[in-house]
Amino acid sequence: MDEVFKALADSSRRALLDSLNARNGQTLRELCAGLDMARQSVSKHLAVLEEAGLVTTVRRGREKLHYLNAAPVHEIAHRWISRYDQARVQALADLKLALEDTPMDTKTDAPTFVYTTYIRTTPQKLWQALTDPAFTRRYWATEFQTDWTPGSPMTWDNHGVMISDPEQVVLEADPYRRLSYTWHAMTPELAERFGWDDDTLARLSAEPRSKVTFTMEEEAQIVKLTVVHDGFEPGSTLVEMLSQGWPNVLSSLKTFLETGAPLPEDA
Repeated sequence: MDEVFKALADSSRRALLDSLNARNGQTLRELCAGLDMARQSVSKHLAVLEEAGLVTTVRRGREKLHYLNAAPVHEIAHRWISRYDQARVQALADLKLALEDTPMDTKTDAPTFVYTTYIRTTPQKLWQALTDPAFTRRYWATEFQTDWTPGSPMTWDNHGVMISDPEQVVLEADPYRRLSYTWHAMTPELAERFGWDDDTLARLSAEPRSKVTFTMEEEAQIVKLTVVHDGFEPGSTLVEMLSQGWPNVLSSLKTFLETGAPLPEDA
């Protein structure tokens, strides 16, 4: 955590994170244009942020896109803000945002979520945690019924709701390295489980099917896990839900693999 606090201590680096929070997936050129900093300074600050895990990058052709990585900040919140204080802190944050009238993301192209976390485990154990129902139900309350062969269908048990759809399929399955599949369909049963109204369900059902990709890289006794969730349309309703969901899932996964117990459900 020392690297995270050191990175956050600099106002220029916080400005870069604010820029990515407002519009994720920027190139170095775009970040320089939006801030009063020289290219060399921005590059140095980005290197510190990447080293701390606060920024992660994805290659798109010759360009390198920079994404705000919420996982380290989420881990700090779970470590130092107890579940008894979380609601109070969130209420104050919501009030601050309302008073400042902070605008929502106005980026016109489709959003992409990129999260990176470092887990003290092995690629074999991480793969099992991502695919084996006995593990996924512990930290995610979700199970998958599939043979994990590319093209095979997937049946989801999402928090006790069974979801089957011919377009729910495995896209890639390279054990211990890479896993990708399409996201589940939105059903009336799922809406009832989570309390969505008819309008929310209609918007979710009308969206194109997104996909999630997990990439695992072993580094000494640590595995770098990068999660990319994309395929959304601009203004996606699902994006709002996932922006809160994925940091929770990854924090719980990391805690589960490193301690043997997932985060409390109400944490």
